[in-house]
This record gives sequence, C-alpha cells and structure tokens, in this order.
Amino acid sequence: MQLQNSVVFITGANRGLGLAFAQAALAAGARKVYAAARDPSTVTLQGVVPVQLDVTDPAQIAAAVAACPDVTLLVNNSGISRGSSFLGTPDAMAAARAEFETNFFGPWAVAQAFAPVLKANGGGAVLNVLSVLSCLTIPGAATYSASKAAAWSLSNGLRNELRAQGTQVSSLHVAYMDTDMTRGLDAPKAAPLDVARLALQGVEA
Repeated sequence: MQLQNSVVFITGANRGLGLAFAQAALAAGARKVYAAARDPSTVTLQGVVPVQLDVTDPAQIAAAVAACPDVTLLVNNSGISRGSSFLGTPDAMAAARAEFETNFFGPWAVAQAFAPVLKANGGGAVLNVLSVLSCLTIPGAATYSASKAAAWSLSNGLRNELRAQGTQVSSLHVAYMDTDMTRGLDAPKAAPLDVARLALQGVEA
C-alpha cells in the first residue's frame, strides 16, 4: 500500500487524530483525502473533501460509499468514550451500548460497505484505530476497553476475510494523545500528528 497518489477516506476527520490523519495523508502525497464527520461544516482543513458521515447511520454510510468510489485506504478513526466502569455507574450498560455502536459496529459497517470499493480499486488497505485499552482495562474506562477489545477482534477477522481480495488490514493501538478525549488527564501525551505519521508509515511498510 503506497500513500503516494492514494485516495484516503477518514472517519471522524474534523478534529483530533482524524484531523491529523488528513494532514499526514496530504503530506504523504495522497491524491485525494475524504474527511468524514457527522457535521461536514466542521471540516476546515484545506485540500480535503468533506463528507457527511455518522458511522452509526446505515443510510449515511451507503451515501458515503456512493459518493466516494475511488477510495484505496480506509481509516476507521471515529470513536467515543463514556468514561464508565462496569459496576460503578448506574448507566454503565447504556454507556457500553453507545461505545459499541460507534467503536465496534460503526467500523464494521463502514469496512463492510467499502470492501467492494477497495476490491475494485486494486485491494488497498483498512486501518482501524484502536487503543492500548484493547488489551488492558482500567476502572474509569472499562466499557470503552471492552468495545476496543471487540474492535481488535474485528480487525483480525476482517484481515482474514479481506486477504483474498488483496486488502490489507492493520490495527493502531494508541495510548494517551493530546486530544479532546484525554483533556484533563495529567499524563504524558503523544502529539496526534506524530501518531498519524507513524501509523501511515506502518501501513506502507
């Protein structure tokens, strides 16, 4: 998978790591970058194509696929965290359901919808943005950890099923980054643009 002259589709691309992925893809020589967000008016980066997409909305996913038939790299970046433990909050199951809808079922639906597009364009690649919490759990983000663990399993399954059409599937396990999700946490944080650059280099390698 080469970034030069690629066509990249990024979910949640209006801020944080998604915005950094858009910047890094342009810098790496992508021919076109689709920046998807629930509200496309919030996509302000010059040089990208804004696309409306809520990854939990099947109709919007179908519309995005129809509007973007030239994609060669899909970056499943959208994610939410409700900051919920399993037992310490009364709405833990509601938090988990919301997180699973965005963090697991969303990437699954988007990858499923774009798989024929990637096949038609030579195979390409899928990059799923996960977390170090895919493989460990902390009390304040237990339900989020569960959703990311499921997404890791999804990535491994998609890799098996998309191999035959020449589509590579990678997972990015991110620790603390300087984004809205970690605002207020007093801990060392990576710069999103550094993470995005390294991740795209990993896809190419």
